[in-house]
Amino acid sequence: MQRVYIILQGDDKIAIYDLESATGDLTHQEDVSIIGGPAPFAVSSDNTRAYIGLRDALKMASFDIDPSSGSLKLSGTVTLESDPCYISVDNTGHHLLSAYYTAGHIAVHPIDEQGALGGAPTEWIATRHRAHCAQTDSTNLYTFLPHVDDSNAIYQYKFDASTGNLTPNIPAVIEPPTGDGPRHYVYHPNGRFVYFDNEQGCSVTAYKFDSATGTLEAFQTLSTLPADWSGKNSCAQIHMSPDGKFLYAANRGHNSIAMYTVNAQSGELTSLGQQPSLGTPRAFGIDPIGNFMLVGGLDNGDLATYKIESSGKLNHLGTQLVGNKPMWIHITDPI
Repeated sequence: MQRVYIILQGDDKIAIYDLESATGDLTHQEDVSIIGGPAPFAVSSDNTRAYIGLRDALKMASFDIDPSSGSLKLSGTVTLESDPCYISVDNTGHHLLSAYYTAGHIAVHPIDEQGALGGAPTEWIATRHRAHCAQTDSTNLYTFLPHVDDSNAIYQYKFDASTGNLTPNIPAVIEPPTGDGPRHYVYHPNGRFVYFDNEQGCSVTAYKFDSATGTLEAFQTLSTLPADWSGKNSCAQIHMSPDGKFLYAANRGHNSIAMYTVNAQSGELTSLGQQPSLGTPRAFGIDPIGNFMLVGGLDNGDLATYKIESSGKLNHLGTQLVGNKPMWIHITDPI
């Protein structure tokens, strides 16, 4: 069994489900009220602490996770200068990174020994507006900050886990091709590649990752859309299967999940086409075993479950109502 946290911004709550690891069946456990427009969500690597950005209240909150029920107990809050669109916990569990779309900033907040937020930010660094994602690599030495739309840039940073400080790398900024708008990214498990989805470009770009310098070099870009699509679309989240064999990106407009196989040696992608999905599939998650994908639809507040086949393609198992504006989906390790 695995635990699922679905962040419902429109209902000001987190819905908690149990996921049956063999069948993909979902059982609702409880709803936790979180007032303030909850959206980005992150969990510590040991699954004992949870963190959430409250975009309307301009706050971030920390929670203790009950190991038996998965329930959340508030442990701390911090007030922010703007609304965070992405948060992540560094590998030590002592720092929370966050990106700010409206303000155009990256921040690092300290996490105390009890896993709680409460202190002033270690870093609050201005970048370009429409910053969208920040997470450290497996070595915990580097992070990247992509920017969508007209900002169209990736900032490269060195990260000091002992202090939480960020230092611009060399070069400090990568300028992708005009119109790309890099949004979110994932690291390949082998540590050699990083994959960004491009919000405006409706594509995925593969980068070589130099673990000695912490810098990126683009080598392939593939569309997330079929060749005959001419409607409006933008990319949302991007996720990789735990074994690094498959990559997925959400299309808002085409309303599908773009699917790719990943060559672990070269890092190159091969398109598997698109799986039709829900209306405006902004948030989705892959379970850490790699058996199932859950996709939330913003239009109707529904949730689709897919089996990830051995080919990497998705098999639709069912759809159910889940709540208003599913903005984030997190699935824990087996419990």
